[in-house]
Amino acid sequence: CFVMETMLKSHRDEQHPHQAEDFHRKLEQNSKLSGIKKDIEKLYEAVPQLVNVFKIKEKIGEGTFSSVYLATAQLQTGLEEKMALKHLIPTSHPLRIAAELQCLTVAGGQDNVMGVKYCFRKNDHVVIVMPYLEHESFLDILNSLSFEEVREYMFNLFKALRRIHHFGIVHRDVKPSNFLYNRQLKKYALVDFGLAQGTPDTKIELLKTAHSEDQQESCSQNNPIVALGNGVSVSDTAPKQIAQQSASKAADRKSSSLSKAQIKQGRGGKEDSVHHSVQRSVFGERNFNVYSSTYQENSSTKLIKQAKVIDFSSRKLVTKKKIIFTKTVSNGAARKAAGPLNLPCDCYATDRVCSVCLSRPQQVAPRAGTPGFRAPEVLTKCPTQTTAIDMWSAGIIFLSLLSGRYPFFKASDDLTALAQIMTVRGSRETIQAARTFGKSVVCTQVVPTQNLRTLCEKLRGTNSGCKRSQGEVPNGSENDSALPFAVDKPCAPEAPGKQIQQQKSFQEGDGALEIKATDMKGWDQVPDEAYDLLDKLLDLNPATRVTAKEALLHPFFKDIRL
Repeated sequence: CFVMETMLKSHRDEQHPHQAEDFHRKLEQNSKLSGIKKDIEKLYEAVPQLVNVFKIKEKIGEGTFSSVYLATAQLQTGLEEKMALKHLIPTSHPLRIAAELQCLTVAGGQDNVMGVKYCFRKNDHVVIVMPYLEHESFLDILNSLSFEEVREYMFNLFKALRRIHHFGIVHRDVKPSNFLYNRQLKKYALVDFGLAQGTPDTKIELLKTAHSEDQQESCSQNNPIVALGNGVSVSDTAPKQIAQQSASKAADRKSSSLSKAQIKQGRGGKEDSVHHSVQRSVFGERNFNVYSSTYQENSSTKLIKQAKVIDFSSRKLVTKKKIIFTKTVSNGAARKAAGPLNLPCDCYATDRVCSVCLSRPQQVAPRAGTPGFRAPEVLTKCPTQTTAIDMWSAGIIFLSLLSGRYPFFKASDDLTALAQIMTVRGSRETIQAARTFGKSVVCTQVVPTQNLRTLCEKLRGTNSGCKRSQGEVPNGSENDSALPFAVDKPCAPEAPGKQIQQQKSFQEGDGALEIKATDMKGWDQVPDEAYDLLDKLLDLNPATRVTAKEALLHPFFKDIRL
């Protein structure tokens, strides 16, 4: 009977494929709803105080360290108020929970920073109750936003960042899903301080404790040099020596160039509308190949013993991802390990990892955050990280808004993420900036800086650059040939006859020009100030990167301030 029933079901699925898809979809939805219902019941059991105060409706968010639920509370006035209940996982460190609460109570409640209403605890279960802000998904509204809405969005984001940075709070996880936006009410809220850290002069007492612990961890390291594969290497000391050594290295293996990284376009290869519904990241894993070279030892260098070398591509055999540490010696001498055995290493700045390097301890540095939004100083494991990392993340959000692409960067590891940044900001600029915060980056190929306006307009499908007045120079490099995708030639002045003909057709169209301009929602007239601010946000040097306070005073926000 079971076999017959299965065969009949299979036959029905073949005869009515759409009905079968709907059936399976309903099953998945029912299973999901059942799972959420069980989670809500477990939450009531874990924190029984909630039963008398809140009626939990649904789960609206879930992350690594917490789950968020929508609930209603019965007020004394008889009205119901919506609340967001954040249930922290029981394994969260008590100090981390207390620090997050203190961030919300001290800095929250104004300037677009989420506040806190109540907090409930039962044993190791903690629930933080916050005001609920109904908001839109960033991806859903990305390509329907007008340019003016984008400007208001960024202005309010900087207000929130100015607020928390004033208290010495480094958010560390600034991204669209952590900056809630109600488009209709024009309300904003910066949320989730679970990864927040304090600056040395932070006003959040509990973050000072965490900061001192991080400093002790960092000081325990012996200032090692970090050599990374994929054609990029990073070190802590002796940048001049490394630069001299890298200049003498000969490349005997080559793979695809960084400049050949292709940016995926939609079908047809061109984005000609600002209203596409689903966007992909500009950079993906498969469309990004890194140039690498194999280091050749100086003939005068003698090694005691040849270290076992492992091909980088075959490192899946290694169960734990490890960073390579080496120590550079001047005059072309062999680089020696920082460990007590002083074993030689010859894999520096190559796409290989030797067994000596794999045996060394990892460098300790904060790297919490979301991939694609991490600043260069985070990717290179710089131990000193400031509020500038939040401004970099804000710049990535701005880049997505201007280009209409989200996520813009997508990489599975820090090395690939750094290489992707290089394709936009330039390899020389990255190397120069890294030196300012004690790192030496070695790249096997020179990658020029991109023109930010050209990049964003190409991805969004607008041509406002053609409307720029003569003599104006857009921000960024003018080398359009460096773009990892086909670029249209600059707009040439049109013949007078053609201009007259176009003008006549516009007049005959009875307002067609005005309608077209309205459809563009201001994206055909993006001012140079927008890309100037973007350039300052994506400054590779954290010391000179624009602050939130400075960003609010930028000419880009002149009209909003008035």
